[in-house]
Amino acid sequence: MLSGGATTFQKTNPDVSLSRESYSQAAVNLSIGQRNKFALGNAFFTAPWQPESSVESSRTGLGPLFNAAACQDCHIRDGRGHPPTESLSESSVLRVALINGEPDPIYGHQIQTRALPGFLPEAVPDIYWQNSSVALADGETISMRKPFVVLEQLHYGPLADGHGLSLRVAPAMIGLGLLESIAASAILAGEDVGDSDGDGISGRVNRVWSQETSATVIGRFGWKAGQPSIRQQSLLAFQQDIGISSQLYPYQPCTSVQTDCLASQSSIRPELSDEIEEVLLFYASHLAVPARRWHDRKEVLAGKALFHTLGCAGCHQPSWRTARLDNHPVLSEQLIWPYTDMLLHDMGEGLADGVSEYSAQGNEWRTAPLWGVHLAKAVGGAEVGFLHDGRARDFKEAIMWHGGEAQASREAWASLKRDDREKLIWFLKSL
Repeated sequence: MLSGGATTFQKTNPDVSLSRESYSQAAVNLSIGQRNKFALGNAFFTAPWQPESSVESSRTGLGPLFNAAACQDCHIRDGRGHPPTESLSESSVLRVALINGEPDPIYGHQIQTRALPGFLPEAVPDIYWQNSSVALADGETISMRKPFVVLEQLHYGPLADGHGLSLRVAPAMIGLGLLESIAASAILAGEDVGDSDGDGISGRVNRVWSQETSATVIGRFGWKAGQPSIRQQSLLAFQQDIGISSQLYPYQPCTSVQTDCLASQSSIRPELSDEIEEVLLFYASHLAVPARRWHDRKEVLAGKALFHTLGCAGCHQPSWRTARLDNHPVLSEQLIWPYTDMLLHDMGEGLADGVSEYSAQGNEWRTAPLWGVHLAKAVGGAEVGFLHDGRARDFKEAIMWHGGEAQASREAWASLKRDDREKLIWFLKSL
């Protein structure tokens, strides 16, 4: 039941699960002083940032090019973002890269769709959804959908030839500190690049550049494990999503052709102070994972057995133990149940986005953690979807999009009798 070990938040009603704030709770083993620090970080996470010239405040520095004005705009109540409808939602972004993974020379690695008065946003995205359906052997039909993006009004010139666009929704924030506390050696021990055991699964780490250490290290965070730490992931989001500079990323996301943006660089640099950075990162590192529900129900236990039999646990590794952290006992040596191996896997052409991040190719994605997933819609609303772009509206759709290394598991689930398929869904609803 304690998915996050001793940090697990347990007060959400395990049967009704109506709490919209269940992803926004502090690790329960924090001290009173640490809870005060967490609360201060929460205030900066939720409040909108303002343009530098608008007001004397510690929350200034927004833009001039940006996607959202607050962290909470993307991570809705610290949960998943909403997929777009006909236009880009505030909690989704467009990543862009050339074939070799390099940034577009005009637009960089991300399209900024909003701008302060007097500036032009980079582009206006139109989203189109292609609908289809899949009929299973026993007659059940599962509706499917896939988004396509068309960029209108490219205000700074055309994208480079051979570019790829990837629609991404913000992931949930829970348990990040626990995932960061898993020893790198333990993650590396799970690599199986050549599928040595012949099970069809050949996960590997993404090796990425650390701005903090100026070295290549293993990636842990982001849909393609493109970031090595909570700090780097968070501060890059401040730069790319909100247009706020930090010690790690001291400039706003202006490219050489965006002269107005370059000319507007803040006189205050970095815009994010070290003090605010510290409390924000403490907050992001100590958001608790909610407790499981129904963990001992008959249907759930039957679904758990199928989860292993069908090979789902080959990527969604159930448990880890965090490393010993003498200077951070809250997250130290915790037995946790995130259901991820932290590795990249080929998920097939159906999910491929044509955007590379370091060694991760367009068809490769980090195994998404499943802990707390039963509360995703309670937190974010009915619009919340699953997978990197939110295309899957429920667990069945998410399963049927699995291809590549997961295709055998998908087909095995699809071939089950309906009652047995539902048992696996019961298990997912318990996590």
